[in-house]
Amino acid sequence: MKQVNGQKLLDALGSGVSAIRGRITPDAPMDRVTWFRAGGLAELMFQPHDTDDLVAFLKLVPEEVPVMVIGVGSNLLVRDGGIPGVVIRLSAKGFGDLEIVGDNRIKAGAICPDKNIAAMALDHGIGGFYFYYGIPGSIGGALRMNAGANGGETRERVVEVHAVDRKGNRYVLSNADMGYSYRHTAAAKDLIFTHAIFEGFPEDKAKIRHDMDAVRQHRETVQPIREKTGGSTFKNPEGHSAWKLIDEAGGRGMMIGGAQMSPLHCNFMINTGQASGYELEYLGETVRAQVLEHSGIKLEWEIKRIGNFMPGYEIKEFLGRATG
Repeated sequence: MKQVNGQKLLDALGSGVSAIRGRITPDAPMDRVTWFRAGGLAELMFQPHDTDDLVAFLKLVPEEVPVMVIGVGSNLLVRDGGIPGVVIRLSAKGFGDLEIVGDNRIKAGAICPDKNIAAMALDHGIGGFYFYYGIPGSIGGALRMNAGANGGETRERVVEVHAVDRKGNRYVLSNADMGYSYRHTAAAKDLIFTHAIFEGFPEDKAKIRHDMDAVRQHRETVQPIREKTGGSTFKNPEGHSAWKLIDEAGGRGMMIGGAQMSPLHCNFMINTGQASGYELEYLGETVRAQVLEHSGIKLEWEIKRIGNFMPGYEIKEFLGRATG
């Protein structure tokens, strides 16, 4: 079902849009921008030229219109009914900066790929960023979900985060303000992160390169990195590995339509061809239900699911089974 209100919403923003420098696209296909290559349309997509442009645009959007921000689309599952309101997709030109700003400090734009900050840290002998080499996403997403891998986490490196809220107000948040915990931040959900400053420590380049090579080798060996995937599907429950729970419950290689739990790493869900958002999410909830029945453990989604279900294709959590 296609969205047909994009132009109507654009018109409702008024004449002020003429001063906006970024790209505004009504009825934007989300399957072109997410790594799963699935999902419906965004009613209106905005790609701001820079932070000032983002602030100006947000001031035009009526308070009742939903606003959602996405990064490179790596950890995102869009439902087939599409996304109402405005989707903000940060541009590499305006939000992809990366620079050294002090001793062992790096400033990174929100759309900067995680692996790029790891590479810059290596070039300057700054330790503590090797783990970013193995995370297939951008800094904005890493800030929002406290992304981590191979023994490192975002919260260990953050000094301050710059953000804009729904009304176009600007903020600077400290590490403590972010309220980090496992794969989570307590920062307000309407905040759009624009860039952040990180701090590492002096380290021998050979040691950094060794650690990054280990991360790369691990990914290439055990993860389906060349597939249409969203990375880790579920969070690791305390004291457990999600993939082991899925494997023990019979989820490895499971398929629903074109969606599959990877035979290589069964906590990675992949689109084998033309899977719909419905098939991908239904597979995920089937796996959650099986793990709950087998082990009594409730897996939590790590992938962010957004948008509306198609009418008649709604999916209940754990497929509607009792969860205690």
